[in-house]
Amino acid sequence: MSKTPGFSTRAIHAGQSADPTTGAVIPPIHVTSTHMQDGIGNLREGYEYGRAANPTRSALELQLAALEGAKHAISFSSGLAAEDALLRGILRPGDHVVIGNDVYGGTYRLLASIFASWGIEHTVVDLGNLRDVQAAIREQSKVLWVETPSNPLMKITDIAELTELGHASGLIVVVDNTFATPALQQPLSLGADVVVHSTTKYLGGHSDVVGGAVVLNDAALHEKVRFMQFAAGAVSSPFDAYLTSRGIKTLDVRMERHSANAQKIAEFLEGHDGVERVYYPGLESHPGHALAGQQMSRFGGMLSLALTGGEKAARRFAERLSVFTLAESLGGVESLVNYPSEMTHASVKGTALAVPENVVRLSVGIENVDDLLADVDSALARVAKKR
Repeated sequence: MSKTPGFSTRAIHAGQSADPTTGAVIPPIHVTSTHMQDGIGNLREGYEYGRAANPTRSALELQLAALEGAKHAISFSSGLAAEDALLRGILRPGDHVVIGNDVYGGTYRLLASIFASWGIEHTVVDLGNLRDVQAAIREQSKVLWVETPSNPLMKITDIAELTELGHASGLIVVVDNTFATPALQQPLSLGADVVVHSTTKYLGGHSDVVGGAVVLNDAALHEKVRFMQFAAGAVSSPFDAYLTSRGIKTLDVRMERHSANAQKIAEFLEGHDGVERVYYPGLESHPGHALAGQQMSRFGGMLSLALTGGEKAARRFAERLSVFTLAESLGGVESLVNYPSEMTHASVKGTALAVPENVVRLSVGIENVDDLLADVDSALARVAKKR
């Protein structure tokens, strides 16, 4: 009886066979745009043109599928490109999407500014309230979009319960697994139909590549999304695919350190005079702590905090950190700080998804945790002196 390899083994070896010609342990980067055919239509291993497929990208897709325990994965040029192709593969004018009230601002912008003009409607709802979710589902609903932990308020929603509810109404349940990563959470095993990733974040892990992925089991939907990518062209380049694949190999050990560091920082911040609230599922005070403990193996490297001094205090704190770098994005080995209201979530200001102006988001890296704690402590002290 064969045994499925462990997560780290899959992350390192899936799709990463040594080069058959030279024995190179790292598969080569195939930078070709086209492939020689052995007669008209007689393709070697199915490769003909770089937009349709590339061996380096194919290797990454095998790796991505193995991480999520899936049959299929498609690698894209960005996370939003992945979401766009998935939604266009599912939706038609007149259809409807149910989304959470704390989704990534770019996802909301895609639906509200792009798909809305195509006749796609959406309803924003608290995914933690199953009655509200049920009430939001219409006859025209096709997709239930879940993000857990959510960005940036770290809401935890029950994937299994939402999947059961969505499937009862014939919806496709999509989970954005960017924050947790498959190292900590595997939504397909909990019943979800599709997983999406911004591979720019933890999967790449080094802040040096932009990418996205759609991971799923359904063959028919896989073919639809694959066609959308082929027809519109949002493919990851060979070098980007290589960088993402390289990052994935250390994902498991990085997530251990990210999670451990974030837990210590969250515990330090909780109860601090300058902090009104800490949003981190690893804290027992977090309303989703127990659920996160059930569907995640660790609590991740992302946390947010609301400062008692309001918007001015939040801005000052973000700008006075030194080990934490003020920047967009997340999930790299280095620690980053972000002011969501004016940065990652500026597109949802004035909507039901608006982020409180006293909230700062931390992407906790894998540096020495004592240095990170000292940086946070110093910034809070400097903010307090300015009051």
